[in-house]
Amino acid sequence: MINLGMASLRLCAGLVGRRSGFCARSLRTITGMTVSQIDEEVAKLLELKTQLGGDEGRHQFTLKTAKGTRDYNPKQMAIREKVFNTIISCFKRHGAENIDTPVFELKETLTGKYGEDSKYDLTVSFKPTVLDPTPSQVPFARYLAMNKVTNIKRYHIAKVYRRDNPAMTRGRYREFYQCDFDIAGQYDPMIPDAECLKIVHEILSELELGDFRIKVNDRRILDGMFAVCGVPDDKFRTICSTVDKLDKMSWEDVRSEMVKEKGLSEEAADQIGQYVSLQGGMDLAERLLQDAKMSQSKQACAGLTDMKQLFSYLQLFQVTDKVVFDLSLARGLDYYTGVIYEAILTQTGPVPVAATQNGAGEKAEEGVSVGSVAGGGRYDGLVGMFDPKGRKVPCVGVSIGIERVFSIMEQKAEASAEKVRTTETQVMVASAQKNLLEERLRLTAELWNAGIKAEVMYKKNPKLLSQLQHCEDSGIPLVAIIGEQELKDGVVKLRTVHSREEIDVSRAELVEEIKRRTSDV
Repeated sequence: MINLGMASLRLCAGLVGRRSGFCARSLRTITGMTVSQIDEEVAKLLELKTQLGGDEGRHQFTLKTAKGTRDYNPKQMAIREKVFNTIISCFKRHGAENIDTPVFELKETLTGKYGEDSKYDLTVSFKPTVLDPTPSQVPFARYLAMNKVTNIKRYHIAKVYRRDNPAMTRGRYREFYQCDFDIAGQYDPMIPDAECLKIVHEILSELELGDFRIKVNDRRILDGMFAVCGVPDDKFRTICSTVDKLDKMSWEDVRSEMVKEKGLSEEAADQIGQYVSLQGGMDLAERLLQDAKMSQSKQACAGLTDMKQLFSYLQLFQVTDKVVFDLSLARGLDYYTGVIYEAILTQTGPVPVAATQNGAGEKAEEGVSVGSVAGGGRYDGLVGMFDPKGRKVPCVGVSIGIERVFSIMEQKAEASAEKVRTTETQVMVASAQKNLLEERLRLTAELWNAGIKAEVMYKKNPKLLSQLQHCEDSGIPLVAIIGEQELKDGVVKLRTVHSREEIDVSRAELVEEIKRRTSDV
């Protein structure tokens, strides 16, 4: 009985601080109780402990982010910042201005122009979800119409949201960054379009993601092709969406879907198959202009003429090594009206576009696609849909698939032995002796005031080895070491971390010496 009483006592001890009054009352009644009464009391205490959230009954809550979102550690953020800086620098090099628009739009703004029966549902409930995959052009078109802007070259980078199920292993999140460049205004054909392709080429080249290819086509060429192949007008969009799957499905599967699911005739499907297998450059556009069927379509001829013009500008921009005219590219969005394009990364082999310039119409040898990293096109009618008077502002733009770029850059960093710096600190202010905290803080303040990125350890008397090790771990290139002798001589011992070379620099010349040695940091 004494042992049972002690068990009850230990159990009550676990509740102290929550129900101490209850425990005291329970313990007072133990004396003189029968074994069954003590067992009953213990059972009650166990039940109470469970109710109060004891370890045995506490709900196991797993800390995690919401579905389709993720955290980013300092190393990942350093990679993201590098990518953003590269992209923004390119946009600014091409004269783009920065604007910002809300992450969500009024429902009537969207349904009023697209209609409740629209194939593309551009409305959102007020949940952490929005449009997919094209929110950027819609707010931009609304912005132009509302502010009566008729010409602008803009870029916009911001977080947006999608409502569909995420596929995080493929870089597809619910919360993600949209990175856009657009040119709005009345200009001569294909000049802005060519610049957009040049920008994609520059960004992908500078990021060194690997081999890439930029596929281009034109919605007018697609529609003309469908018409001459015998596709009924009311099936253009649904057949277009099926053709758009050719980067993920075989032609046999695409043909089967068009015939069996979409009700297209086998003859029409086979004719489409002959065209969508073609890739090339300017020569292919010239050949199709002479094609017996395609030449019957005014739409197709207009698109092919512009395609020839586009490639002539791309040659001047020196990017035709990566650009290919691909009739299988569809991009199934209704608002595209002209040129469309998509950049993909390939795993193996160089992009063989040079060969396609000579062999127009032949199926180009290609590497294995690892996914789209950029896409866009011309959308001349979208602004007019939002303008009260229907005034049109021609637009062309491109979106960089920034999350997929991030994923690729992170994988490269993991596979590489190169250390990713997470800070931009130029110099660590250190001391080799004790009782020099005030001097270290004084020198650090001087460096901060001069615009130098400096750090100091938050200890009164840190060991020099600890300070140097921090620089090694953090990638800080320089250490400014002060001691009693340096203070007397008016100098600072400046140490280069990777070579361990040390020189004495006068206090007056320290800032300039640090700037000179870290100009590339």
